[in-house]
Amino acid sequence: MAPDDSDTTTTKKPALYDVLGSATAGIFSRCITHPLDTAKARLQAPASSHGVQSSTSPYRGTLDAILRTYRCEGIRALYGGFGAVIVGGTPGTVVYLSGYAFFRDSISSQVQNWNQSRADGSNGDTTTKPVLTSGQEFLVHFASGVLAEAVACIIYVPVDVIKERMQVQQRVPTAATHATQNTQYTGSLDAFQKIVKTEGMTGIYRGYGATLASFGPFSALYFMFYERCKAWSRDRLLSQSRDGIQINTPVDDGDLPLAYLVGCSAGAGALASWLTSPLDMAKLRLQVQRGRAATAAGDSTPSNQSVQYRGMMDCLQSAYREDGVRALFRGAGARVLHFAPATTITMTCYEKCRSFYANALG
Repeated sequence: MAPDDSDTTTTKKPALYDVLGSATAGIFSRCITHPLDTAKARLQAPASSHGVQSSTSPYRGTLDAILRTYRCEGIRALYGGFGAVIVGGTPGTVVYLSGYAFFRDSISSQVQNWNQSRADGSNGDTTTKPVLTSGQEFLVHFASGVLAEAVACIIYVPVDVIKERMQVQQRVPTAATHATQNTQYTGSLDAFQKIVKTEGMTGIYRGYGATLASFGPFSALYFMFYERCKAWSRDRLLSQSRDGIQINTPVDDGDLPLAYLVGCSAGAGALASWLTSPLDMAKLRLQVQRGRAATAAGDSTPSNQSVQYRGMMDCLQSAYREDGVRALFRGAGARVLHFAPATTITMTCYEKCRSFYANALG
């Protein structure tokens, strides 16, 4: 019985480190970068949601959106939807990062076994286990990112819907009282209750496809770039005669120096977020449109008159007709400014916390 207990401990502990590391990383990241996410949401939202009948954004850029929101509505508006993000987003981050590690290791093992079977059939050499080719590594990381996002979106979608609807609403204090005008939701719980009441429980998941279409490519591209950057970092460290870093093993990367982890995560986050910005813009507009339509109708059947976009592609085409490529990438700067530090903090903290918990609890 002793060997079995030992085996169970060794197989369960890495999963525990993933959970603890991802939870810690998610909370740190959200606290610091949420105002940037609010600025991104307001830049991407259709101008009519701010009471401006124009195809252009009422804000001149990320800094202008943050400053104007703070001056007119206070710090609370910059952290609109933050409660939902912490309560629901933290478990989502745990599922996302732990899920990615699980899918990456599982798929890598399957591909290595397939390579081994091909090697056995060709030359009968079973002394070494074939490593993944560069193309196989890209595909493993791409597929793992999409699968992790698909599972995490079960938690992320309700959080995302609540967060973005609260971020794009305006809180304008009246002169005589502390009450607010043009405020549909008073908090994350109120937003959840009203969305369920007007659209039903299934309504809060109607954005699952759009969210996955936006964040699925982001996750796939991000982890492709991130893992590739880490491999280059290990190559560079080995070329400088620093031993102890394994190039072909895609786990336990907390041993990389902090500067390398920061560079890898920031670069991957910035590039992936910029490339997928049009998809994020379309997703947000569809979510905001659904909320306005359901509220106007007073039930779960929005009127056709409130429907401006018929789907993801129609939204992208409509944005392109507004102002060309510039409209597609409206808010891209804010998205990069949000995701680059967010992914940097999240992944760096995740890698280092995994190592810390492994040493502390191991």
